[in-house]
Amino acid sequence: MTSVLVIDDEIQIRRLLRVTLEKLGYAVHEAATGEEGIQLVLARKPDVILLDLGLPDRDGAEVLAGLRQWSTVPVIILSVRNGEEDIVRLLDAGADDYLVKPFRPFELLARMRVAIRHHDVPASEPVVRFGNVEVDLAARIVKKRGQEVKLTSTEYDLLAIFARNPGKILIHRYLLEQVWGAPHAEETQYLRVYVAQLRKKLEDDPARPKHFITESGVGYRLVDEG
Repeated sequence: MTSVLVIDDEIQIRRLLRVTLEKLGYAVHEAATGEEGIQLVLARKPDVILLDLGLPDRDGAEVLAGLRQWSTVPVIILSVRNGEEDIVRLLDAGADDYLVKPFRPFELLARMRVAIRHHDVPASEPVVRFGNVEVDLAARIVKKRGQEVKLTSTEYDLLAIFARNPGKILIHRYLLEQVWGAPHAEETQYLRVYVAQLRKKLEDDPARPKHFITESGVGYRLVDEG
């Protein structure tokens, strides 16, 4: 049974998540403080953590930083903070996703499934598929409906990062540093151009992308369905 640890000081939120998740067959553990949450991670070894930022004993960002020193368990941030800087900072610090309260429960469930699936995918998996696109990471071959698609070296490098991180928000700076190097970490126009090229070559309708999704002000996400 998939286990979920909810770290949130709001009892109403914990109660809502427990009722929703237990109905769907998840095992739910609750913590009202950061310290209690860390102890439950050690004791219960959850499959995914839902972490609030405004905890009474410490900021959720501190909890995340502490966890990332010894754990790779997926962490989804749930917070009322909706500032771009907060979101980028937490994703950059190792959060797998970020949802702003109030959130739709079924959107959270979808994000949880993606985070858990991504965590469970073997690192050696050589082929990634989304929609009618197939990316063979070992052979550096990209196909759409079985037909090879020619990409430039830079287009492929960018696509490969998306393919290795399906469903995860990839912030602008991370993508820029990985493809173009740290000196270009602020050159977001590069991303706009090359994401547009990937959409043109791989999306059925580039004007209404279903796979290369913009996370406004933050980055991009590769999804199997829009």
